[in-house]
Amino acid sequence: MIEPRRRTRNWLAMAVTCHVLLISLQVNTASGVRVFEGVAFGLFAEVQRLVSGSVEQLSELWAGYVGLVEVQAENDALRREVSELQLEVQQERALAQRARGLEELLDMRREVNFSTVGARVIAGDATPYFRTVTIDRGISDGVRHDSAVVSPKGAVGRVVRDPGPRAARVQLLIDRNAAAGALVERNRVAGLVAGEEDGTLSMEYVSNLDDVQVGDAVITSGIDGIYPKGFVIGTVALVEHGSGLYKTIEVEPAVEFADLEDVLVIVREPTPVGAAAGGG
Repeated sequence: MIEPRRRTRNWLAMAVTCHVLLISLQVNTASGVRVFEGVAFGLFAEVQRLVSGSVEQLSELWAGYVGLVEVQAENDALRREVSELQLEVQQERALAQRARGLEELLDMRREVNFSTVGARVIAGDATPYFRTVTIDRGISDGVRHDSAVVSPKGAVGRVVRDPGPRAARVQLLIDRNAAAGALVERNRVAGLVAGEEDGTLSMEYVSNLDDVQVGDAVITSGIDGIYPKGFVIGTVALVEHGSGLYKTIEVEPAVEFADLEDVLVIVREPTPVGAAAGGG
């Protein structure tokens, strides 16, 4: 009994719906538009509005994306331009620095009364045991074994081994096997400056009774027969009373060995020394 009733109700509902639709197709509103047409138009207009809004949003999103891509491209171009400008500035600074170094070297060459030849550092070798550089001057330029090498800041080292025609190996003063006769400029206390494994210098054979102070300038004494007298070696950085006869003295090098570019090689023995290199 229940099933036939449900079917009857469904048929009645469908019939009523169809009847209403038929009436709406025929009945006009006050403006003369049929009710069905008005409803359909309203629904269609709403769909159009939603679609139009979605399209506009998509258009805005796409435009924003394109804009971001263009901005990113502009930023990348600007970054490249900035990098190129920074590189140019660094190159100009390097050239200016080298020009200043060469000018200082030329001034020094005019002041000393030694026969010298300018040289450029073309290679380096730094280990805890050996610290050397290669320069672009050799036998054909008057460079010999044990020729002293100096810079405007002070003593650099000496030529070791037999140099080639156009190149020579220089043992830096900070090499652990290097040594030079030295004086404390203030009071002429004598000693021997030697290289250490850590790239610093020590002043040895200075009596515990001698007066040496932090900040004292240390210069070459000339007694080793390699370095002329008076070239700056460095500054006393530490002084301690030794357990034996001699003080423990650390010397900070005057030359910045890591930045060496241009040097002077003394190619023959000096004429009367005097104050040739700025020291007594």
